[in-house]
Amino acid sequence: MIDFGVIRPAVKAPLESRLLAIYRGLSAIIEKHGPEKAAVEGIYQAKNAQSALTLGHARGAALLAAAAAGLPLAAFAPATVKAHVSGYGLANKQQVSWMVSRLLGLPADLLPGDASDALALAICGADLMPLARGEKAR
Repeated sequence: MIDFGVIRPAVKAPLESRLLAIYRGLSAIIEKHGPEKAAVEGIYQAKNAQSALTLGHARGAALLAAAAAGLPLAAFAPATVKAHVSGYGLANKQQVSWMVSRLLGLPADLLPGDASDALALAICGADLMPLARGEKAR
């Protein structure tokens, strides 16, 4: 693991400003660390249509940042990510966070929920995405 964190746009800012903050934040991280590939969570199925739409917009900002950097991209269903890191596709957030902290050698209480989810996705992407030319398996 190189770095982790959470991008938190201003809650009361207009949607387009929050999406721009997400895009710029991810773009800066991509530029700083130069990853070879990116992974995102698959389309979110929510009971609340407004929440699903907002998360879809945020996902779009992440997709745009990866595409603008020319990164190979894969999407993984939440159950796939959970099963990959915890062995159980219906694991709750605490179980996923605990396993991510164990896999990365971090204290269990160090990871905010969103960072834990992103790290679980990164682990899944690193392990399951096809290897780039010249890349060695982990």
